[in-house]
Amino acid sequence: MASEMSLHHYGKPLVCTYSGGKDSDVILELFKRSEIPFEVHNSHTTADAPQTVQHIRKVFRALEMQGIPCEIEKPTYKGKRTSMWELIPQKLMPPTRLVRYCCSVLKETGCKNRYIGTGVRWDESIARSDRGEFERLGKTKKETEKFDAVMLMNDNTASRRMTELCMRKNKMVVNPIIDWTHTDVWEYIHSEHIETCELYKMGYDRVGCIGCPMMGKKRWKEFADFPKYKSLYIHAFERMLKERNKRGKESKWETGEEVFSWWMGNDDIPGQMFLDEICGDEN
Repeated sequence: MASEMSLHHYGKPLVCTYSGGKDSDVILELFKRSEIPFEVHNSHTTADAPQTVQHIRKVFRALEMQGIPCEIEKPTYKGKRTSMWELIPQKLMPPTRLVRYCCSVLKETGCKNRYIGTGVRWDESIARSDRGEFERLGKTKKETEKFDAVMLMNDNTASRRMTELCMRKNKMVVNPIIDWTHTDVWEYIHSEHIETCELYKMGYDRVGCIGCPMMGKKRWKEFADFPKYKSLYIHAFERMLKERNKRGKESKWETGEEVFSWWMGNDDIPGQMFLDEICGDEN
């Protein structure tokens, strides 16, 4: 149904968003078996582990051989190519649990005015447990919440038409495996012999940006396995401090190492709120 709606309202096939993780591998397999026209899109975050990048490239080479349109989109900010390491000095603060500018710039800008399919699951995040199988992404959080889960599989025809009219303005999302558990995902991967990222064999239970604040203490393992990423963050924090000083903004750190230490040990909201207050709005 999402495919039909995409073709009718956007005049383009449904897009399968692909991150290189296990859920993406499952959703891609489902797209292939659905026999619908589709394209595949990856947002290159610049902070993924080498194994993730290699897996994505391998999968996309296979897709190209099968004649399936696919794209790896490089991130831009204010009209210029960017990266995690460039964003930090520009934003004047590290990415935090409360201020995840990295996601909004590096991951969520692609597929504008398209209907996309994702591997988002309730079991993956408590924050996602109130979403429905169909989503509408508004321009603001308030707008998104207003239209969240506006369409479910058992909605009547009138509801579907109303939602379809809203689709023309913003990105629409379908989450086909929203109610799958971790066990469901791995059972499907094993039963269908789906190849996944090498990181899972290294003890990782997720594939994402190295150093993501949402991962808490698990980041210590990431930086132990990928020390060069630690250096990249520290250098970015040093440039951030220089930029803050240049703009006359207060800082409670003197070195990039100090910022990194705070960033890694900060699990409480008060510290994050303090950082937000001294930074102000740097959008």
